[in-house]
Amino acid sequence: MMVESKMNLKDEFVEKVEKNTRVWASRRMFEMLMEGERYVEDNWLESGLPNLVDRIVESYEEYGGVNRSEGEDLPSKQAVIGILEDLLTVIYPGYFGEANVNKSNIKYFVGSMLSSIYSRLVNEVEKSLKYLSRIFGVGSEETCRRRARMVVKEFLERIPEIRALLSGDIQAAYEGDPAAKSTDEVILSYPCVLAIATYRIAHELWIRGVPLIPRIMTEYAHSKTGIDIHPGAKIGKNFFIDHGTGVVIGETTDIGDNVKIYQGVTLGALSFPRDERGKIMKGLKRHPTVGNNVVIYSGATILGGETVIGDGAVIGGNAWITSSIPSGTKVIVAPPELYYKNSNQSEGLSTNSNC
Repeated sequence: MMVESKMNLKDEFVEKVEKNTRVWASRRMFEMLMEGERYVEDNWLESGLPNLVDRIVESYEEYGGVNRSEGEDLPSKQAVIGILEDLLTVIYPGYFGEANVNKSNIKYFVGSMLSSIYSRLVNEVEKSLKYLSRIFGVGSEETCRRRARMVVKEFLERIPEIRALLSGDIQAAYEGDPAAKSTDEVILSYPCVLAIATYRIAHELWIRGVPLIPRIMTEYAHSKTGIDIHPGAKIGKNFFIDHGTGVVIGETTDIGDNVKIYQGVTLGALSFPRDERGKIMKGLKRHPTVGNNVVIYSGATILGGETVIGDGAVIGGNAWITSSIPSGTKVIVAPPELYYKNSNQSEGLSTNSNC
């Protein structure tokens, strides 16, 4: 009688669920739900948990993935993101961060922020350089420490130049988007501001040979904006990414001045050359070069290290390009043939009107 009662309950439950909510695989879900009657043994924390801990620790030895082991620290992702956010506050005071900044306290604010950023960033860069030192088996801890201080000093002294570049990027966004009502709106709301500002910060560390940290920064911006800019890319003045979602700019991409690209654009690699052992060869020019005053519309894909888009070219939406385009050229994808059908007509072909 108990089994029959459970079967009736199951059928009644499934019928109700399927009728009212259309839950996927409701019968299987019901069976899994009723498996909750099999309780975990009361002493699992005492008997089962130690075995699980041993298995997990063994996996660290077998597969790696432990950040801090035997004093060999890697940079902290959370610390790097915090430093990046403070740098953005210095670059855009009053726009990023929560501090109340005005003319009377601006010098104290900037000095205090830079002092904090310096010490924290030196610590993270030092850990990154020690990581590199371990890989190559050269360089002492003292060498890494001195290099870290030099790199951070040089980087911080570049902030005025970074701000000048970003000012041009903001103006390009304001002038290039008819929907933009002010530069304030651009800074506060446009995702490209965070993505490009983070890229320009990370690029300065990248060109000084700092590992790990530039990628942490740009991938953080990628996760926030959907815009993926590798810190190794070279990007000129007055750069604007309109809308932005899905944009990919690869490591060896070169972009000139006054370039505007739209959402979904990929500046990527055409292929990955391999060495005699079959491994991908790194460090080669794999991504395209884009000249000055180029516009690339949404969904366009431009691939290959030998592909050059000439000055003043316009690349239409959804174009697929794997060879160079001369200066001043417009590339337009031919309109597809569209089929229209309504309930009163047989299926027909039309490309010129809405039937």
